[in-house]
Amino acid sequence: MKILLSAYHCQPGKGSELAVGWSWALQLSQFHDVFVFTQTGFRDAIERNLSQDPKPRLKFIYIDLPSWALFWEKGRLGFEFHYYLWQVLAYIAGRRMHKKIIFDIVHHVTLGRYWTPSLVSLLPVPFIWGPVGGGESAPPSFWSSFSARGKLFEFSRNFARKFGECDPFVKVTARRAAIALAATEETATKLRNLGCRRVVVHPQFGMTKDERLLFAQLGTLREKPFRLISMGRLLPWKGFHLGLLAFAKLQKIHPDSEYWIVNDGIEMGYLKALTQKLGVEKKVTFWGKLPTIQDVYGKLAECDVLVHPALHEAFGNVCLEALASGRPVICLDLGGPGSQVRESTGIKVAATTPEAAVEELAAAMNKLASDPELCSRMGRAAQQSVEEHFDWDRHGEFMVGIYEDALRTMR
Repeated sequence: MKILLSAYHCQPGKGSELAVGWSWALQLSQFHDVFVFTQTGFRDAIERNLSQDPKPRLKFIYIDLPSWALFWEKGRLGFEFHYYLWQVLAYIAGRRMHKKIIFDIVHHVTLGRYWTPSLVSLLPVPFIWGPVGGGESAPPSFWSSFSARGKLFEFSRNFARKFGECDPFVKVTARRAAIALAATEETATKLRNLGCRRVVVHPQFGMTKDERLLFAQLGTLREKPFRLISMGRLLPWKGFHLGLLAFAKLQKIHPDSEYWIVNDGIEMGYLKALTQKLGVEKKVTFWGKLPTIQDVYGKLAECDVLVHPALHEAFGNVCLEALASGRPVICLDLGGPGSQVRESTGIKVAATTPEAAVEELAAAMNKLASDPELCSRMGRAAQQSVEEHFDWDRHGEFMVGIYEDALRTMR
């Protein structure tokens, strides 16, 4: 088939949405001729990668506003405005190319959120939307645990989503989708409410065999002290404050245990103050933003368990990395992390109230700290689970089936 892939974010060697766009493009090009629309700013990194590892069936078309108009991209509102204008240009380019190439499928992968439109859906071709996320929400009972900044962030996010749901172009995108892919069940519900005819739940991200081998080489640490780690931007909804509250309870049972937090963010000051309030500042290390991703993985290699109590997240790639390295994951039973972690690979905590969640997080920490063999068993199961459920090659094969279903439906 000839596939037009819309990837507003797409860059090799990066994480988050940039990796989502790039990874889907690579996988789909194993099966089809893939034409990728993305931003001009990613061109150098993409062309450099392809010069070292050519992909004959993968072609990139770089689209952007004139250089004098790129100032629109600065700031939150500017970013949204730039995205809309880019979508218009992508539609125009897609319509022109379709007359020459005749695409079989149009597929939007990034931005990967359900409440922003994809104007390439207007092309006269079966349209696949996703996997997209964004339908995940922090339970209302947890708002009381947020800092003032956190409450403002949640309010703003909810307002933006509601505003997006009213956007007529979002509704058109939903109605035009032959199949919509949702990263989580929460987003699936949002997509159905927007009018999507068929919704399939499927993760946004995966891991290659080479990546799994890389993480497996980190080995496992089974020496004292028992050490927990959290990795990610220090944002209110990441729930690291819940992790610290639980760790303070663990300290009473395992005073030699340690908690490492890797990365930086707006909550750094709040979290450091919380450790002092809890009296655990000598046992908690804030490493800040490390220079390279290898440094981050080095810290993971020195720890036993990942703690990731995010309150809303479509995927949570850090959980996948920890599982691939053989580390059990403690998380809330919400969103992407809740779907990645299984009973055999970690401990999921019900998100009922902050107080109950902290108690259960502490109990989970204690359970793993007290039973090294359980940690080892979960770690082995975690690596097997990543291979079985999050292999990129299987994602590509899955999408082949989705394309064939969409074509059959549209005939």
